Amino acid sequence: MAGLVPEQPADASGDGYRRIVGPLLLPTWVMIGIFLVLPVALMAVYSFLTKEFRGGVDWQFSLAAYDQFFLNRGLFGDEPPVMEWTYITIFWRSIWQAAVATALCLAIGFPTAWFIATRPAATRGVWLFLITIPYWVNLLIRTVSLKFLIRDNGPLNEALMGIGLIDGPLPLVNTNLAVQLGLFYSYLPFMVLPVYAAVERYNFAYSEAAADLYASRWVTLREIVLPIVKPGIIAGCLLVFIPSLGAFLAPDLLGGAKTFMIGSLIDEQFKGSLGNWPFGAAVSMILMTLVMIALLIYARASAKGGAV
Repeated sequence: MAGLVPEQPADASGDGYRRIVGPLLLPTWVMIGIFLVLPVALMAVYSFLTKEFRGGVDWQFSLAAYDQFFLNRGLFGDEPPVMEWTYITIFWRSIWQAAVATALCLAIGFPTAWFIATRPAATRGVWLFLITIPYWVNLLIRTVSLKFLIRDNGPLNEALMGIGLIDGPLPLVNTNLAVQLGLFYSYLPFMVLPVYAAVERYNFAYSEAAADLYASRWVTLREIVLPIVKPGIIAGCLLVFIPSLGAFLAPDLLGGAKTFMIGSLIDEQFKGSLGNWPFGAAVSMILMTLVMIALLIYARASAKGGAV
């Protein structure tokens, strides 16, 4: 009987496939190691070093950078430590700014994605093309253009004063509102595209069945649509929240000293001889920790969704 069983080809066992894929993936792993793992590891090492007075680092192990973030020991470091709220406040401002930007992008992006997904198949590509047009232009140029639009003597204020809605220019630049506009303008497509991908796979027969059972539109949205498209919503929220958390251009160009965020704080630590490289590296590692927490929350939510 054993002779009647056909022998499997050598490649069918998967050994041949693994022998081919291994060398093909080698360049990918090298690129990940050089451009992802190595910079993060270097930043982690720098965060435990000592600041050099002329800029750069002194290769002596120290926790001073993390101590500086959480505790204030006075100008010369000889005073009793007290809680340092300055940097914690900057982090908190960055978190709520990113959260508000994410909520705003979701409020506008979900209806936009639903609208595009419900268009005829022949025109959906055109709508998606229009969504991605802003990304043909560099982010710096787009942010500067937005600042020009909302400045005191910009087209927006001139138009509002011209039609008599306001008597004087609205002070929009160097405010939290300007930062929100910049984040929203920069990352809205990051919300629309994953939500659109989820809505496009949605079976609208569920909505028709709910209507046949006299369910209201709100009940249908809450109990049927949102649970099904939730993976796309979570992905879009992460794609907006994470870059908004570490955003640099919008707070720097549209905000002011009162809108200082994490990205600006890190940038300041690597400028010239007055910078503090270990502290900047420590702030970067704390920021990365927050991002990892957000990714873990997403992974747990995805796992629960898959289990259901």
